[in-house]
Amino acid sequence: MTPLRLVYLALVIVGAILPWTYFYAWFSEHGWALGPMIDAWWVNDATSALVYDLTIAAIALTIWALVEVARGDRWFLLVIPATFGIGVSCGLPLALFLKARA
Repeated sequence: MTPLRLVYLALVIVGAILPWTYFYAWFSEHGWALGPMIDAWWVNDATSALVYDLTIAAIALTIWALVEVARGDRWFLLVIPATFGIGVSCGLPLALFLKARA
């Protein structure tokens, strides 16, 4: 495995664990319903901007993953649940990790 792929793999792991430590803390404090969390995303212009920014990035990443799947690389299907189930912070490095294969 190349050093670049190791960096991408490390970012996949950090991008999965770090955001979820904060999500878990939030859910532990506020309960496990998604409604209050979604409401919290829109509390001010800064959080709203991040929601739009990450949503657009997730859509673009999903389109890229689907194009790679159409080209025959089914491993890119993993990018979609990683992006929407964990976050762009996991999905993007996963896509780069897959793309950097020799």
